[in-house]
Amino acid sequence: MIINAHCKINIGLRVVRRREDGYHELQTIMYPVRGLYDVVTIEPLEGCSIEFEGLGIVVDCPAEKNLAVRTARLMQQRYSTRGVRITLDKRVPFGAGLGGGSSDATAVICAMNDIFELGLDRPTLAALAAEIGSDTPFFVYDTPQYCTGRGEIMEPVQVDLRGKWLVVAKPEEGVSTAEAYGGVRPAVPESDLCELIKMPLDKWQESIVNDFEAHILVSHPRIAEIKESLLDAGAVYAAMSGSGSAVFGIFDKRPELQLDASTFVHYELLK
Repeated sequence: MIINAHCKINIGLRVVRRREDGYHELQTIMYPVRGLYDVVTIEPLEGCSIEFEGLGIVVDCPAEKNLAVRTARLMQQRYSTRGVRITLDKRVPFGAGLGGGSSDATAVICAMNDIFELGLDRPTLAALAAEIGSDTPFFVYDTPQYCTGRGEIMEPVQVDLRGKWLVVAKPEEGVSTAEAYGGVRPAVPESDLCELIKMPLDKWQESIVNDFEAHILVSHPRIAEIKESLLDAGAVYAAMSGSGSAVFGIFDKRPELQLDASTFVHYELLK
């Protein structure tokens, strides 16, 4: 089975408080980016082993720490399935805040559910995904979602960006999760993100914020430069996705951008 495991962007991200379990309470809207994806191939094996190959196995992390492999192990243990061979053609940048690894993990959950005819419904698949990562359940539902808790508590939200151009740009440098959360200052927002998203798109820039930007754009001036370049090129809204380092811009028409050759850039007409 071959799945195009696409990524996401965060439209607004508020860090509300630090929880007793060590995680942070978040408020964010996740939006699917269907044109930027990893190609995940999952095939059943006769034995109970898991094989993993493809671009990203060394660059990302050791195979047994990879989210896709951890997910396959979880499914094996929980449902006594046979083994699988996972081939990952990695196209979503690492350390970008785009949820590439989480999307790969969800692809494995959904594929194993189908391959081994487990008959698991969406809430069950989402609960399994939540055991792997905070934003992993989002990819089970695959529609714009207002996310709270660690990011795993979701409710559908109406966000219509059809006909707009999306540009995702990521510099070579990344931002670690530890760095992102280490510098953030949790606070309960005065405005409800679900209400702010209902405003006209040209009002978002002044109202919908990513709390990580306050310190990340200072410590990583290249990320700040990319955001400014998107705005200068005519982005109606531009922000960092997740904890970075990718930045995205939403445009009325396809922009002409002059970015460093080392910067990864993805263009997509939203449908």
